[in-house]
Amino acid sequence: MPRARGLSEGARSAGAAVAGPENGGIEGARDRPRRAQLRAVARLAGLGGFVVALFLIAASVFGLSSEGVRDAVDGFGPVAPLVFIAVSAALTVACVPGPLLAGAAGLLFGTALGTPTAIASATLGATAAAAISRRFGAGALDELSGRRVSALQDWIAARGFLAVLYARILPGVPYSLVNYAAGLTRVPLAVFAAATALGCAPRAFAYVALGGSLDDLGSPEAIVAFAVLVGMALVGLLFAARDVKTARAARRAG
Repeated sequence: MPRARGLSEGARSAGAAVAGPENGGIEGARDRPRRAQLRAVARLAGLGGFVVALFLIAASVFGLSSEGVRDAVDGFGPVAPLVFIAVSAALTVACVPGPLLAGAAGLLFGTALGTPTAIASATLGATAAAAISRRFGAGALDELSGRRVSALQDWIAARGFLAVLYARILPGVPYSLVNYAAGLTRVPLAVFAAATALGCAPRAFAYVALGGSLDDLGSPEAIVAFAVLVGMALVGLLFAARDVKTARAARRAG
């Protein structure tokens, strides 16, 4: 009997030794997804904090005015356009409003040189913001997203160029929001840059022209600029109305 009792206790001890790590492994496996989600949330929060910090620094240095940006670049002589592209691109990453930056290009260079300069800086800054978002936020979003978000990403990636172009044309869509949101999708950065350059060009011209004509808003350039802004808004609304109609028709057919 003592021997049998010893064997039984030994078996129980061995079973506990085997079951202990196994139970711990199961609990650890359950905790791993939770820890991964927390890390993903922390990375997204860190990205958001980084962008907010950049905006606050830009606001304190340049005062969020076209004149402040102009004064920072004015005086660089022949290389002023290149300096402006670098400064404006950095401010675009910091979510400084595009109309303000394009207006500064108009104040500095006039419409003829200011328009391509503003387009180049807006495209460069937008692509840099998307690259930052993709590097530090896309993986985190993938860990947190479900089937619906994945399906939305597939839908955007399949349309690529047109999806970004549409977001640039549609009135009321914040430029900076599109930059960072696009970085979380699977749209190639080269495609994003091309669609951004084409989509932002009309508004860039308009704001540059207005920035260079602030002292004479009745000038031909200012009138054309107002007409472009109104036309872009109407085109965007037409696209939106078409999409709503298409979605309703698809819902009825389904």
